[in-house]
Amino acid sequence: MKVILAQPRGFCAGVVRAIEIVEQALDRFGRPVYVRHEIVHNRYVVESLKAKGARFVEDLSEVPAGAVTIFSAHGVSRAVEEDAEARGLSVLDAVCPLVAKVHHQGQKYIDKGRVVILIGHAGHPEIEGTMGQLKGEVHLIQRKEEVEQLDIPIDAPVAYITQTTLSVDDTRATIEAVKRRFKDVVGPETRDICYATQNRQTAVRELARLVELILVVGASNSSNSNRLREIGSESGVPSYLVADGSALRAEWFAGKSTVGLTAGASAPEVLVDDVIAALQRFGPVEVSTLPGKEEKIQFRLPRELVGA
Repeated sequence: MKVILAQPRGFCAGVVRAIEIVEQALDRFGRPVYVRHEIVHNRYVVESLKAKGARFVEDLSEVPAGAVTIFSAHGVSRAVEEDAEARGLSVLDAVCPLVAKVHHQGQKYIDKGRVVILIGHAGHPEIEGTMGQLKGEVHLIQRKEEVEQLDIPIDAPVAYITQTTLSVDDTRATIEAVKRRFKDVVGPETRDICYATQNRQTAVRELARLVELILVVGASNSSNSNRLREIGSESGVPSYLVADGSALRAEWFAGKSTVGLTAGASAPEVLVDDVIAALQRFGPVEVSTLPGKEEKIQFRLPRELVGA
């Protein structure tokens, strides 16, 4: 069996930064440190950090007063920030800088008198954080069909922003629908869209042209991982989202000689290796890597940890 690895795949700079914040906080402040929500959407990562002394909570009421507390890469609302301050928690914010950029851009639009249209998935932690950060009129939509249902005058000045785990390709049709309906529309340049999301999706489309089946390593609650699987399927290639090698089913590979393998932005490379090892149990495997963009972006740690 030929296995072709997508490039790029796996961890993005925002995820690397978030995990490093937890690890350095443990080294500097000792066990335990508390993390609100999963630091990133991957069970393996979360369990690994738990073993080192991180405690994951869904509500700040579970955190002892004054304890070191980390906000996840997805970002949090202003209400959560204010709650943490009121309870005297020592906070390290692991929000991805690209998510924070969306917050700043959205507020800038509101401050200029625009109504903001947020394109994203209802209930996703990033969307909840973004909605809770913006002070002003914000309308959440998930697909282009919802644009016509927006209760906004067509001559109102509007602006759109998007969830970072959606790519330019994901949002293009919805943005065009917004521009068709409203007379005065502005939005971020395409270069402001998350580079990692776009790069991984582009790589999957390239992969789909070469393989008979695609495996996406990632968690079931990972938005970007699910989207990678969907893109594979939309390209006409049977595609499966797997947490690790134990999820593979022999019947998927019947008659297949070429398999594509990628990973969502919150999935570590060790899980990709685990899937390859599982494939080797079915028979000999030849692994190669598809040429693709090399990502060299790095994000700074919070100043509280610099030199830690």
